[in-house]
Amino acid sequence: MSTRPIRFVHRGQIQSLQDLPPTMTVLQYLREQAGLTGTKEGCAEGDCGACTVLVGELGPDGQTLQLRNVNACIQFLPMLDGRALLTVEDLGSAADPNPVQQALVDCHGSQCGFCTPGFAMTLQALYERHLDDGSRPSRQQLADGLSGNLCRCTGYRPILEAGERMFELPQRRLDRDALAAQLRALKDDAPLHYVAADRSGRPQAVHAPRRLDELARLREQLPDARLVAGATDVGLWVNKQHRELGTLILTGQVAELREIRHETTPDGERLWIGAAATLEDAWSALATRLPPLRELWLRFASPPVRHAGTLGGNIANGSPIGDGAPALIALDARIVLRRGAARRQLALQDFYLDYMKNALQPGEFVEALAVPLPGPDWVLRGYKIAKRYDSDISAVCAVLALRLEGERILDARLAYGGMAAIVKRAGRAEAALRGRDWDERAQQAAADALAEDFQPLSDLRASSAYRMSVAQNLLRRFWLETRLHEPLAPAQTSVWQAVNLAAAPGSAR
Repeated sequence: MSTRPIRFVHRGQIQSLQDLPPTMTVLQYLREQAGLTGTKEGCAEGDCGACTVLVGELGPDGQTLQLRNVNACIQFLPMLDGRALLTVEDLGSAADPNPVQQALVDCHGSQCGFCTPGFAMTLQALYERHLDDGSRPSRQQLADGLSGNLCRCTGYRPILEAGERMFELPQRRLDRDALAAQLRALKDDAPLHYVAADRSGRPQAVHAPRRLDELARLREQLPDARLVAGATDVGLWVNKQHRELGTLILTGQVAELREIRHETTPDGERLWIGAAATLEDAWSALATRLPPLRELWLRFASPPVRHAGTLGGNIANGSPIGDGAPALIALDARIVLRRGAARRQLALQDFYLDYMKNALQPGEFVEALAVPLPGPDWVLRGYKIAKRYDSDISAVCAVLALRLEGERILDARLAYGGMAAIVKRAGRAEAALRGRDWDERAQQAAADALAEDFQPLSDLRASSAYRMSVAQNLLRRFWLETRLHEPLAPAQTSVWQAVNLAAAPGSAR
């Protein structure tokens, strides 16, 4: 394989970089190599948003530009290859601010200013997206979009007001046509094969295949190489644990792995979600077809993390507190594994063997997730319990599904995260429900059976007793929302919706 530099668009030009460590982050490059210090480092783990930048790439049509805000602190430099990078220096200047910057000034949206560049970049992403759609975001949509940006001093009210104000100013957009033209010029580059010294001075190789068969061949030849999709977890291994990762295989350039399609099979409708489809795209596809999962989508990490991370990576990682697996297991999803030309499928619930151990064989990788879409006889709810509403790790995540015929329960799938060493179904609780009427006694029998299904641990997020109580209470909430007689609306069972309603203009306080 012939090597070549990392090539991407930045500051109006195509940049060619070599001899830089493959796990150098985009943030380190900006501050230490490019001399652009507007982008800040706060947490170095993708939580605070001070390092937010925009990454652009061509859409599936190969012509139009897609822009998304991501965390520069956990993006490795080779992941920019073939893409465009925009930072706060690309927006405007003190003498000539763009609408986002002017709105922040007008609304007093900055105090110490450390977090402001990240907020500006996220607001720019929202500005571009809503102008594309011909829409204006609601205040809640702005708050959802900014959930990955942390401010410790100004407070969010003036920042949200800036988000509204920026659409009232004379329109001024990024030069998207020029960026798209430059990205099209990079399409003729060969797939990236990059070799440079790692942080310890040893040669480290990075491969970024563009075809699925090429990825399969590389993975089979290099079974010990580290697969990297969005680096939203692996990036922390480098930043926080100072680990060397060895040879890297990047999956983000493989178009087949990013595909999401709706299929009709002999067994019914399903979603096929490629392993490198972003969390944002995958959850959007799921929640569009299954609206009860919408809150899980909005509360899964933050937009910058969802724009970089992948659902396949989240599932392959297999954290017992990951929010992707409970939803997919409750939907009876199957995981598609590939080694060379051979494929096999497993029920996702059988993929996890023990804490952070799975059924992947050497040289094998996750190709896709096949997710059946439940019919109208299924009722489904997803619940996340965490200390914060936005961008927090679950203490308990539950996705609960029942198949009903009238009041009779024909089938049950109750998937819990945070209750065991792996995400798993509550088999005894499910058995306590099947064949019974969906009434309060059935709900209580299932809640009692949860104590036989799980013996949760205590940790910094929650005690064992709290987790068990929450798991049982969520079953009751599920019944209250889905019972056939006088079911409760979400606003009557969700503390978050109650708080939002109480805070709405004109409401009683």
